[in-house]
Amino acid sequence: MDPTDRAELNTRLELLSDWLSLGCRRQRPEPVFRVPPPPETGSGKRRGPEWLDDPFYPETLENIQNEVLRCAKCRLALNRRCAAFGEGVLTPEVLVVGEGPGEEEDKQGRPFVGPAGKLLDKMLAAVDLDRGRNCYIANVVKCRPPMNRDPAPDEREACLPYLERQIRFLRPKAILALGRTAAQTLLKSERGVAALRGAFHDRRGVPVLVTYHPSAILRDETLKRPAWEDLKRLRAFLDGGTAP
Repeated sequence: MDPTDRAELNTRLELLSDWLSLGCRRQRPEPVFRVPPPPETGSGKRRGPEWLDDPFYPETLENIQNEVLRCAKCRLALNRRCAAFGEGVLTPEVLVVGEGPGEEEDKQGRPFVGPAGKLLDKMLAAVDLDRGRNCYIANVVKCRPPMNRDPAPDEREACLPYLERQIRFLRPKAILALGRTAAQTLLKSERGVAALRGAFHDRRGVPVLVTYHPSAILRDETLKRPAWEDLKRLRAFLDGGTAP
């Protein structure tokens, strides 16, 4: 007889014996269920995202984007229409990083497509850069903050791992940080744009250049000249110069 069938038969016989002799079932101790120890990992590392442990789940931008579209890690997900994940070429010379989507980006699910985006395209074109040819454009947060306010610290921290994975996958030659939020988040700094711009900063081996956000330039045209100087510095680096 199969061991499982034998155990079930014994249980039924014990129950029948209890009822015949006592008129009820006698109290028996609860069985002890032993939890097997977790499998040895051999490395002592904490488990990471799903793709780190699944050999059939390769790290691709599509996989990261699918996670972003399902993401509900912070309050920004509650009112979004579309998450603006990013767009551009898969082997970019430059990764352009802004703050977060605005109204138009929230409608279309694309980064920098409003008035600031149109100015950004012109700024990049002036130094032979284009999102369809040699750039990738993304933001620190992928969902629009209400009323276009600055992303809160916890919102930036919740979304930053997605940007980190984009950087690792894209392996850009340089990063152009647009505005205070992008610069401070990428460089872990409290300084403003005026203090951070004008020179490259090293971020885990990737040069980062800080400049003014296009929306700030639209509000204050005096920022055009320093932003142009930053873009020329970026172009010189891409053409074979060194990052000071």
